[in-house]
Amino acid sequence: MHIEVAGEGAPLVLLHGWAMHGGVFAPLVERLRAQRTLYLVDLPGHGLSRDSTLPLAIDPVVEMLVDVLPPAPWLGWSLGGLFALHAAALHPDRVPALVMLCASPRFVRGSDWSHGMSPEIFRDFATGLRSDYRGTLDRFIALETFGSDDARGELRALRAEVFARGEPAAHVLADGLGLLETVDLRARLTTLAVPSLWLSGRRDRLVDPRAMQAAAAQAPDAVAHTIDHAGHAPFLTHADAVAARLHEFLIAP
Repeated sequence: MHIEVAGEGAPLVLLHGWAMHGGVFAPLVERLRAQRTLYLVDLPGHGLSRDSTLPLAIDPVVEMLVDVLPPAPWLGWSLGGLFALHAAALHPDRVPALVMLCASPRFVRGSDWSHGMSPEIFRDFATGLRSDYRGTLDRFIALETFGSDDARGELRALRAEVFARGEPAAHVLADGLGLLETVDLRARLTTLAVPSLWLSGRRDRLVDPRAMQAAAAQAPDAVAHTIDHAGHAPFLTHADAVAARLHEFLIAP
């Protein structure tokens, strides 16, 4: 996997969301690089890891990353949060703190999880990938920006980034949608041995802030914070607020 390193100081790992790559975090990197050494991962099939032979699956990706990265807090945005939470739960010695940014341990709605999305939405996107690859990506990006107070600016930024490092592999995008539809890591929450920060966007229409608050309530040492007026990508529209919360959380005793 391609891992870009930027900045100086204590390490922090950043994991992007579906169809994106580490470059999407550029506004956040600019605000953190003076205090943090940032490890920006391109997940398999995405960005400069497009030709990686590693499957986009929770266990192999986490095991490879904990082997090659230094001990550091992990921040996972959206899909990236599944990898970050799994790593923190299994390897607290390597991942001593966790930041879930607009990410949930379970993305789909269920009888005992009322704040998730309909599984049919993910299936519709998977079907769309086979018939209209670029159109489906664009619809998903539009869903990510819906509700933000700067939806147009956020939409422009995400559209510019999605192909900035080449087209993500179509079969890997399907695998990623499968993870979003099927993975349920809620059982990891009650035994999570590291502090965690759950940052949500109040206007996020992809990951309901109430889902993140419910998840944080189950983790022993968790803090939940909602950024007003932010959608699904607050590091683009409210980078100062995200950086401030990260700084406060990561330096807390």
